[in-house]
Amino acid sequence: MSNNLETVNRSDNMMKYVFWGLGIITILILIVIIGYILINGVPHINWEFLTTAPKDSGASGGIYPMIISTIYVTFIAVLIATPIAVLSAVYLYEYAGDNLFVHLIRFCTETLASLPSIIYGLFGLAFFVEFMHLGWCVLSASLTLALMAIPTIMRTSQNALEAVPPAYREGSLGLGATRWQTIVNVILPAAIPGIVTGIILGMARAIEETAAIMYTVGSSIAAPVTVFDPARPLPLHLYMLATEGISLENTFATATVLIVMILGITFITNYIVDRYQKKMMGE
Repeated sequence: MSNNLETVNRSDNMMKYVFWGLGIITILILIVIIGYILINGVPHINWEFLTTAPKDSGASGGIYPMIISTIYVTFIAVLIATPIAVLSAVYLYEYAGDNLFVHLIRFCTETLASLPSIIYGLFGLAFFVEFMHLGWCVLSASLTLALMAIPTIMRTSQNALEAVPPAYREGSLGLGATRWQTIVNVILPAAIPGIVTGIILGMARAIEETAAIMYTVGSSIAAPVTVFDPARPLPLHLYMLATEGISLENTFATATVLIVMILGITFITNYIVDRYQKKMMGE
């Protein structure tokens, strides 16, 4: 009995070290990649680079229109995807029950989440650009990115709703609240941290996509004014700089700005969620 216990403990310790090692390796790889980009990109970033338009196809000048295009496209995509995904998750978890139809929707959602972004780009080109005659513009790209973000936000929102303790729901209903009042005033506030996490993941996927917007947004170097204007978000601009060998310095500088934007959105949103959780806990 003692020998078996020692064997189990030895195996547990060995697996713990393996997982720790894999985690450290993953972190080191991330640090090396981001560090390499920052080291090569930060020296080429200045106020002029952030506030002027590109010149000579991006060989000189800045990326101001690209920053505006990225924010524009991503904001509209998340604005479209979030209510659809969250309300769908609420319906599936709170109203639809556990049946074949719900399992089919979840399977389709997971399948959509795993599709390559180029598939979404081709669909956006065929449907939004050509069939709906929207043309290459911010709206076509935003709708395409919204389709990509919906499965991620929807699945994460479902997990967040499932994580809410049943006692919350039972207590609210027991006090005489309706089902909808319980969802709006009890369930959703308790699930907000998980829902926001899904929104962050969806936003991160939208803000970093190249293939999905390559066929839908156009390639204008001017800052878009309306949703029907063509644009060139940072990922597409970065792709063009890198593949066409226009400027290695501007390539690293653009990649640095994109990384900082993603990290900034993540940290700010996590800070707001942490403050919300502490407020809910009365801290």
